[in-house]
Amino acid sequence: MSTILICDDEAGVRSSLAGVLRDEGYTVDTVDSGEACLDQVTRQAYDVILLDIWLPGIDGLATLERLRERRVDGPVIMISGHGTVEIAVRATRLGAFDFIEKPLSIDKTVLAVRNAIRQRRLEVENRALRARVDRPLVIVGDSPIMTSLREQIAMAAPTNGRVLISGENGTGKELVARQVHAMSHRKQGPFIEVNCAAIPEELIESELFGHLKGAFTGAVADRRGKFELASGGTLFLDEVGDMSLKTQAKVLRALQEQVIEPVGGHSSVRVDVRILAATNKDLSEEIKAGRFREDLFFRLNVIPLAVPPLRERGNDVIRLAEHFISEFAGEYGRRVKHLAPEAQRAMRAYHWPGNVRELRNVIERLMIMVPSDTIAVDDLWFLEGQFEAPVRTPSAAPARPTTPDAVVPLYEARDTWEREYLLKALAAFDGNMSRTADALGVERSNLYRKMRGLGIQTKREDE
Repeated sequence: MSTILICDDEAGVRSSLAGVLRDEGYTVDTVDSGEACLDQVTRQAYDVILLDIWLPGIDGLATLERLRERRVDGPVIMISGHGTVEIAVRATRLGAFDFIEKPLSIDKTVLAVRNAIRQRRLEVENRALRARVDRPLVIVGDSPIMTSLREQIAMAAPTNGRVLISGENGTGKELVARQVHAMSHRKQGPFIEVNCAAIPEELIESELFGHLKGAFTGAVADRRGKFELASGGTLFLDEVGDMSLKTQAKVLRALQEQVIEPVGGHSSVRVDVRILAATNKDLSEEIKAGRFREDLFFRLNVIPLAVPPLRERGNDVIRLAEHFISEFAGEYGRRVKHLAPEAQRAMRAYHWPGNVRELRNVIERLMIMVPSDTIAVDDLWFLEGQFEAPVRTPSAAPARPTTPDAVVPLYEARDTWEREYLLKALAAFDGNMSRTADALGVERSNLYRKMRGLGIQTKREDE
């Protein structure tokens, strides 16, 4: 049910307009001043605000300006009994959705509210669609351990139970969190992510709970926190094990009571948020070391999900590699490459300390740097030494020095490898500079310059 806030200093207008809108099926609150309006929006989010221009204290335009400073992005309809073109233009520039005059036409007002709500829904859906396009939700893999994980996600997602996702770096914990949200009853609501390890300790409370203007140095305007922005949806606390004990205490209260208090404020804001958390740490050990609250752990660990490392997923390595090859082929406009059988065996034997994130980076490098349509085991030379089984050294890679006398300066070794690599690429395209440059992803002029620096002659120079 859509919620509406009416801000007007005339009691008759508030009463009659609220009655009409409630008859239309909306939930309506009313206030009589700009100050009360600003206070009310910190307590609850509204789909539409009806705001009178002429108010005691701060007027409607100043109130609108402060709403935008606080990142209250819902549509605002301005109403006035003494409107002018200049005022209407100024209100529009400040972001007003519509402008209606008193005496209010009931039909026109109801139509304006309907249009504003429709616009609001379209904006929310557009943001959700863009997030889905930008971050496709694909959990690739048919190994038994991943099949079990997908089944657990399907059971956990439709509930409001808190989920604690554990796993090594790069295993795809965020992807699991997004999948839980996408399959939940909150999928139409926002998915807000907070990386607890990336935010300085002195700023994380403001990031989570928001702050009021002047709460600390640099707080030049009111700001809504992630808890409030995620209301009606899902809040994902990534790397929750890196959160300070002081912040953990405040998060615990927010989980228990679904109430937050902005930094510098004295009033509480009620929120409706589902919490998903992720960590690469053993929180049991963190609790023993006194770095993580046991009561918060039990609050978060209602539904535990463990994301396995890539080395335990068997042939999923090849399925994921083929998925990334197809993805990068489309992104870079290249032909889809194929993994030779020896390359597949080598990739399955590799330990993958960086997990899926490392595999994705490796495939991107191969799609850019390998000129042929087949990725051979020699093209994986840079992973040598990390395989559990021996892999033959590629001819394009410099041999390992076996004695101190065989050690050469690093720049000489690099130039030697680059020269042999470029010669190999040129040979693959029969010396065609344009095709070679395109395959390597560089400008032809840059390729000429690199070849001259490495002492490689072109066909034209040979002739």
